Amino acid sequence: MIYVVATTQVKPESRDAFIKGAKECIAMTRKENGCIAYESHASINDPNLFVVVERWESREDLNAHGRAPHMKTWREYSAPLKASPTVIEIISDGKVEKL
Repeated sequence: MIYVVATTQVKPESRDAFIKGAKECIAMTRKENGCIAYESHASINDPNLFVVVERWESREDLNAHGRAPHMKTWREYSAPLKASPTVIEIISDGKVEKL
């Protein structure tokens, strides 16, 4: 099993647009092969900090997710809404890979 933790700081004025787009992306992602869980959470300390926690059956499923058409759309849509780049950590086999 593969775990992913993705953290994104969003511009305050873009928060609502980010949430709207994220909901659409999450709904499509949950239909993908190998997706066990895909949840987005806002920090209780910073309402503009979002954390996505993902679980995938395999690295191949995660890699396919990254190439999915809706992910390309999401990356293009969300880029101008972010205050900084997303930090991604992939956890598998007791190792943490930071992208």
